[in-house]
Amino acid sequence: MPKTPAAEVQAGDRTVRVSSPDRVIYEATDTTTEVTKLMVAEYFAGVEDGLMRALRDRPTALERWTSGVRPGMRLATGPQDKDADAFYQKRVPKGAPDYLETVQITFPSGRTAEEICPTEIAVPVWCAHMGTLTFHPWPVRRDDVDRPDELRLDLDPQPGTTFADAVRVAGAARVLLDDLGMTGYAKTSGNRGVHVFVRIEPRWEFVDVRHAAIAFGRELEKRDPGVTTAWWKEERGQRIFVDYNQNCRDRTIASAYSLRPLPGAPVSTPVTWEELAELDDPRGLNLFTVPQRLAEHGDPWAGIDEVHHDLTRLLELWEADPRELNYPPDYPKMPGEPPRVQPSKKVAEHWDEEGNRVEG
Repeated sequence: MPKTPAAEVQAGDRTVRVSSPDRVIYEATDTTTEVTKLMVAEYFAGVEDGLMRALRDRPTALERWTSGVRPGMRLATGPQDKDADAFYQKRVPKGAPDYLETVQITFPSGRTAEEICPTEIAVPVWCAHMGTLTFHPWPVRRDDVDRPDELRLDLDPQPGTTFADAVRVAGAARVLLDDLGMTGYAKTSGNRGVHVFVRIEPRWEFVDVRHAAIAFGRELEKRDPGVTTAWWKEERGQRIFVDYNQNCRDRTIASAYSLRPLPGAPVSTPVTWEELAELDDPRGLNLFTVPQRLAEHGDPWAGIDEVHHDLTRLLELWEADPRELNYPPDYPKMPGEPPRVQPSKKVAEHWDEEGNRVEG
C-alpha cells in the first residue's frame, strides 16, 4: 500500500506539515468516530485561544503516543518501562522547527535540560505531528523558571469514589478559596478528577507552593470528611486525594485543552463553577465537542491572568502546622520528610526521628 502523503495544517501564520495524517490515533467508540493524526493536529489549531493561554511561555513536557491509543497500551513513567507504548518527552525532540523556542529547566536531581517553551500555536500543532496528545506545562514562565505563578489543586478520586465526589469536593475547595480571598479556575482532568488552578504572584519557590498546597488540603480535610492528604494509598480510603505533590519541581498536570489517552478522545476542559456543579459525565467534553464550545462561548479561563494572588495566608496556615509529608519517590530525601516506607510495613525501631533508616 502506498504511503499517504503528508498533510498541511494552518496554525496561526504558519503552515505545519503533518506526516501519516490518516494514522488512527483513537479508535471509534459507541458515541464517537475514529480520530486520525490529522484530526488531532487540526483540533489543537482549533482551540488556539485556550490552549495557548495554558502553554504560552511555559516549559512544557510532551506526552507522546506515536502509535495511537489502544486498550492495554502503557505510558512509560521511568527507565524500568522500556517496553511501554508511550513516553514523556522532557527534552526538545530532534528535528524541531526553527521557530520552536526553548528554555532551560532544572530537575530535582540538579541536572538541566532544554525544554519546549510554546510561544505560538504552530508549536503544539508540530507536536501533534510528533504524536503528542497531552501537554504538561510547568507552573512557571520562562522569565523565572524557579518561582511558580500557579497553585495547582489536583482532586484525585480514589477507588470507591466517583467524578461526582470530585465535583462535590471542588465545590468545597471553591468556598475555601473564597474565604482566603482567592479565585480558583476549574477544569475536568479528562478522566474522573477535577483540577483547580489559582494564579499566584511569582514570589515563592516550589517548596513554598507545595507547603501552601498541603495547608490547603488540610483545611479542606477539616471541612469535608471525604477528603484526604494521605500520601500512602493504603491510608486514603474511599476519599478524594488532594495531590499536593503536583506542586513539586518537575511535577506537571495535563494542560487545559489537552487530549487524554482514553477512548473517545476526552479533553481536559475548563468549565465555569456552575457548569461543573451540573456536569455528570466529563466524557462528553472531547475532541469533537470542545472546539465548537470554545468558539461559541469562549474560554471559561479567559480572565485567569487578571489577578495573581498572595500566598501569605496559606503559608501562615502551613507554619501553624508544619508537619512535612512525603515527596515523590524519585526525589532526593528532603528535610523533615517522613520515612519512605508504607505504614503497614514500617518497623519503628528501624527509623530515626529524622526519617532515616537505621541499619540493624
